[in-house]
Amino acid sequence: MNKNTQYRIDEIRKNGYALDFGNVFNHAFENYKKIALYAGLMLFVFMILMSIFAIVALFTFFDPETVLEKLKAENLQPENLTLNSILIFSGVSILLSSLLSPFSAGLIKMAYCAEIDEEFHVSTMFEYYKARYFKELFIATFLITLLSTGLPKLFDYAQIPFVGFIITVLVTLFTLITIPLIIFGNLKAVEAIQASILIVSKQPVVLLGLLVIGIIATLVGLIGCCIGIVFTIPFMYSLYYATYSEIIGFEKEDKLEEMK
Repeated sequence: MNKNTQYRIDEIRKNGYALDFGNVFNHAFENYKKIALYAGLMLFVFMILMSIFAIVALFTFFDPETVLEKLKAENLQPENLTLNSILIFSGVSILLSSLLSPFSAGLIKMAYCAEIDEEFHVSTMFEYYKARYFKELFIATFLITLLSTGLPKLFDYAQIPFVGFIITVLVTLFTLITIPLIIFGNLKAVEAIQASILIVSKQPVVLLGLLVIGIIATLVGLIGCCIGIVFTIPFMYSLYYATYSEIIGFEKEDKLEEMK
């Protein structure tokens, strides 16, 4: 943990902090405009490659007819899935989310680079696959996704989806800035989750409002044109960055540590 992050967390624990909804949103939106096109194109290419890989893997290791039957919409309804199927789907989802977490961290780093007018490249998207960060990002995302995705699936299976939805919202909200705390604050996975919970608990209403607006802004791309969502998704990462920047902030020593 760098000194600035430690100081801010201690200060927040004792005195809380002020957070203006408008300032964070405007900060996120202005930053988003700088990364939308590049990040959107990278997401588009990445999604295509991942889709091709997934299709090839499925049809290589499983019978094509069985795969197509399983992927029918009616067979994917929670009430039509067996407990084993839910556990398998949840396990695969959690594992993939954890493996791809450094990619998400790269998008947040891209927002940081745009803020300080530093050039970013394709390599920026994969920068956090370095061992120094990968382990912490993997563990943090695994724990978060286990609670926000895996546990709600069980409630869906028990036909009480409302409880699962509440759990998803609460976990997503209170772990909002976990990844920025790892990549900018140099916190360990569990430390970052604990710090994020502490920080969000001081301003839950404002941060929930920002999260909801961020999700709505992202879905605009899906409503307007399905492919457009790849260009609105970066807004969420810009929002994560802006939220961290407004609450924790950056000092010169932080930038020096990142260059090491």
